[in-house]
Amino acid sequence: MSTDSMTTPPQADRRRPRWMFYTLLGVFGLFYAYAIWNAVAYMIPLVGIAVGATTWVALILAIILPAVIYVLAIALTRRRGLGAVALVLLAGLGLVAVFWLDVVGYTLTGTH
Repeated sequence: MSTDSMTTPPQADRRRPRWMFYTLLGVFGLFYAYAIWNAVAYMIPLVGIAVGATTWVALILAIILPAVIYVLAIALTRRRGLGAVALVLLAGLGLVAVFWLDVVGYTLTGTH
């Protein structure tokens, strides 16, 4: 290995400009943040009501899961093109939405 290869900065990826990548992460980050905000807002009125432990676990997971999926989606697609990043983030949002509907359905049925 030559010393020139150690001192030269890495070349920028031509498939995805940085500003476009960070804009995409920011827009999707707002959607994921809204999912977290919505879960917190849904949990606050339930604090005074006697609900079961399983309901609390589901509500806490509804708060944590969007952040975990967002970070995981970024980690999985960090060296991919913009299209792949957008698709994985969109699929993650779909997963968050399905889990959120399950949590709402569980808490509304009264089977807790």
